[in-house]
Amino acid sequence: MTEGFGTTKILPLGSDSSTAANILQHVYQALAQKGYDPVAQLVGYLMTGDPTYITSHGNARNLICRLERDEVLEELVRQYFSVPAPEAD
Repeated sequence: MTEGFGTTKILPLGSDSSTAANILQHVYQALAQKGYDPVAQLVGYLMTGDPTYITSHGNARNLICRLERDEVLEELVRQYFSVPAPEAD
């Protein structure tokens, strides 16, 4: 019955690093959809910790706030150097 009313389904996060990658991808796409420069907005968020750099469109702000900024940076560095995520214990 809620279809068509713009409700957002919130899924619980897992503990693996691919979750951080998925969140970053989602946030990047949400920023681009709203016409923002995703790189500039993510850098602003990472430098200041101010979540208002991230749009609330598509629940992007809530999702990225579930991650610590160091987790986001770790995932960005891992992707930049193409380093696989460590195995979970």
